[in-house]
Amino acid sequence: MKPSVWSSYFIDLSPEDMVKAFSGKGWSYSELSDEHAAALLGRGKPDVVGKQFREFAEEHGLKFLQGHLWLVCDITAPNQNEVIDILKIWLELFDAIGIKNAVLHPGGKYMINEGCHPDEILDVRVNSLRRLLEYIKDTDMYICLENINSTAPGFDDLIKIINAVGSPKLGICLDTGHANISGIDQVEFIKKGGSLIKALHIADNEGISDQHMMPYGKGNVQWDKIVSALKEINYTGLFNLEIPGENRCPLEIRMAKLDYIKYMVSYMLNQ
Repeated sequence: MKPSVWSSYFIDLSPEDMVKAFSGKGWSYSELSDEHAAALLGRGKPDVVGKQFREFAEEHGLKFLQGHLWLVCDITAPNQNEVIDILKIWLELFDAIGIKNAVLHPGGKYMINEGCHPDEILDVRVNSLRRLLEYIKDTDMYICLENINSTAPGFDDLIKIINAVGSPKLGICLDTGHANISGIDQVEFIKKGGSLIKALHIADNEGISDQHMMPYGKGNVQWDKIVSALKEINYTGLFNLEIPGENRCPLEIRMAKLDYIKYMVSYMLNQ
């Protein structure tokens, strides 16, 4: 597994300054956040700015093998066609950057709130995902559905979507914080997911709200069991910390905490 921290740990920095901050502390990998991706998209053509950013990052020894697609979109909303068109632009950016695993929320919130039947929601999800997967069919990217408490909290929810879509380019991003709030057996989730798990959001909480804390604080996620299960399925992707609960402090403190985080992840992965 490859140690990683998602890029919005440095949410107040430009994409380039974020790269320099990570590389200056000896990090080799990061997940490109929704916020930094949006900043890049604001600069112009996604293929051009993506290629430029990839070259800059690689010059500084940092790779983005994972990225989070548009955070607040719902692929089942009434403006579904507009959402799909926008997501295609994000995917073009990600491909140019070299991102292999694009994390996406499975959507459904709008239709759930409207009282739609689960089969109807599934049909819309499948239609949207097939259109996105068709767009990336000639790339080496995967779209990774993230477990979301309100719409698709468990493995069985995600695999139902994946089986209905029927594409080998659709995988899973396990969010440990979301799973902890939902009371999911994460070891079982990992073992069932196996090779479908291609991305991780590693975060801790106390089981009540999504506090996005680093491991070994006041949270109660059982890290030894989770890491052991990930090793058992031979997961080799990013061990990526998504921890906005840790970035609410001055830059100097965040830089110092990054040294601790690096040591902590090394400890976790070498037990």
